[in-house]
Amino acid sequence: MASQVKAAQAVQNLFRVPELKNKILFTLMCMAIYRLGAHITTAGVDVTALQALAGQFQGTLFGIYDLFVGGALQRATVFALGIMPYISASIIFQVLGATIPTIEKLQKEGEDGRRKLTQWTRYATVVLCIFQGYSYSIFLEGMSVVINPGWGFRLTTVVLLTAGGVFIMWLGEQITERGIGNGMSLLIFFSILQGFPTAVFNTFDLLRVGGISLFRLALLAIVLIVITAGVVALTMAARRIPVQIPRKVVGRGRVREGQKSFIPIRVNSAGVMPIIFAQSVIIVPGTLYSFTGGQGDTTGFRGFLYDLSQAFQIGQPAYYITYAVLIIVFTYVYTSIIFNPVDLAENLKKQGGFIPGVKPGSQTAEYIDHVLTRITLPGSIYLALIAILPFWIFDIFDIQTFFFGGTSLLIVVGVALDTVQQMQQHLLLRQYEGFMKKGRVKMRGRQRYM
Repeated sequence: MASQVKAAQAVQNLFRVPELKNKILFTLMCMAIYRLGAHITTAGVDVTALQALAGQFQGTLFGIYDLFVGGALQRATVFALGIMPYISASIIFQVLGATIPTIEKLQKEGEDGRRKLTQWTRYATVVLCIFQGYSYSIFLEGMSVVINPGWGFRLTTVVLLTAGGVFIMWLGEQITERGIGNGMSLLIFFSILQGFPTAVFNTFDLLRVGGISLFRLALLAIVLIVITAGVVALTMAARRIPVQIPRKVVGRGRVREGQKSFIPIRVNSAGVMPIIFAQSVIIVPGTLYSFTGGQGDTTGFRGFLYDLSQAFQIGQPAYYITYAVLIIVFTYVYTSIIFNPVDLAENLKKQGGFIPGVKPGSQTAEYIDHVLTRITLPGSIYLALIAILPFWIFDIFDIQTFFFGGTSLLIVVGVALDTVQQMQQHLLLRQYEGFMKKGRVKMRGRQRYM
């Protein structure tokens, strides 16, 4: 009872800080605009015919994309592209930074370099929106849901979807600057959660008609809670490498005392990206077969694609094995792209810091890389289990009223923890009790976090 009162008080404190209150209200207003636009259908589309064919999105790249835009893709709305073009452009520049020296140099130039990369990312977003908008217009014409197909419809669709994608990009940046949390992540967060109430109602309808017993439903809820707790633990788990910064004389006789710090290396540094990449690869056969318009044709090249797509359907051993292997491989690949032990060792050396027992420079980089490699293996295996386990659970309980996937779960948990942490910081700065049980954090002391 005391914990509930304390939690309620923490929620009330959110609106006692004027700055935090304005940030929360601004974020909610932006989310309301985003969800409103996600239900405005683009011009020239027969919505009734499109909804009748919505099931064809499942098992293809469009199905994954539709998950991140809250169903706007299968409704052909002006926000059908969502925030994904901007995120795709950001990932492209992040990957190119590891291969192109010019981009790598900009990434290290601080604020000026970051602004220039942000501008390039915006331009790339517009190009991706145009390309994806045109591809989507062709896809809609192929599904025979366009009232007047042709170049007029294609150009109109490209303009509307590009404008919608650019507006969402601007909306996400506004949330990051003036709201609470990361705007891009919150847009995906709310897109995933928008289908949750409907899924809950469908589950209770299934219970009402006897499709599932109350005992099995309660057992399923317990299992899902345990999985969610495991995802939270995976998201927050980190290996702390101790760092010592020695005493140093600065200025006119001023002495900066030595500091003890640590480098937190997350068990899952790659986040949800390995699952997204693995899903994008494993559903390629099904996507290609849907483009051929085979409709059950099992002869020739279409037959080959059909057999391949059937082998990689959910429930097949080849699907689970390949999916798990791809996640593990992509975890190592993406971690190597976003985490550079050499740069980290150089920055640590410039600050005068060192890892106890390890020489600065190349040996520090080797030590960090060794630690990163060791903790990435269990992290990647755990990530593969989180991605595959929901399929097994729903197969065992024989319930498919909603999709409780590893991708959506990792995104929801990660964004929720990040947003709560930012709220916690605002409350602690105003000397309010936060969400954590230990209450206030002492701001004094020599220990800091890198």
